[in-house]
Amino acid sequence: MTAFPDWMLALPEEGLTAEEYDRMPAEQCRNIEIVDGKIIVSPSATPRHNIIIREIANALTAAVTSPWHVTSDVDLRIADVPLLNRRPDVLVFQGDLDELPVRPHQVLLAVEVMSKGSVTTDRIDKPAEYASVKIPHYWRLERDGDELVAYTYAHDSTKGAYIPSGTYRGRLKTDRPLSVDIDLDILLR
Repeated sequence: MTAFPDWMLALPEEGLTAEEYDRMPAEQCRNIEIVDGKIIVSPSATPRHNIIIREIANALTAAVTSPWHVTSDVDLRIADVPLLNRRPDVLVFQGDLDELPVRPHQVLLAVEVMSKGSVTTDRIDKPAEYASVKIPHYWRLERDGDELVAYTYAHDSTKGAYIPSGTYRGRLKTDRPLSVDIDLDILLR
């Protein structure tokens, strides 16, 4: 087993601050998220996971118009104190392409591709966090046996939460928030 780096072991009780995180080298930030200042380590994604992310990002890229951009695996700063920093699998956002972190007011859509190690996080934690900062749309893709299922949600400002806007098997064909038609079945072949 690999030992944890010294910086991970020396965190104060209040956790990592935004300033400390922003000074960290990018290679240390790639596989972590920060929740209430605490470091959450994510294992490396499988090739299948990465293919699904790439195909979703490609479809969204083909659908966006200015001022929107599509990216994957970048910092989304939900809160500075305590630090809450997530790394959605795909983001549709507006703003400077060279500036990090992305802030919630810049985001149109956050997409998570659920893995075995992210069930609770992707079904419960992240939707609640994203809804709390009014990100308009959230999509979650997950396996159901031999199928890839896409669950789409829209933010309801009266409830302050997401409401389901669709469940897609076989094809993700929607106009909300962008017009896309994605063959989900081919992503598992």
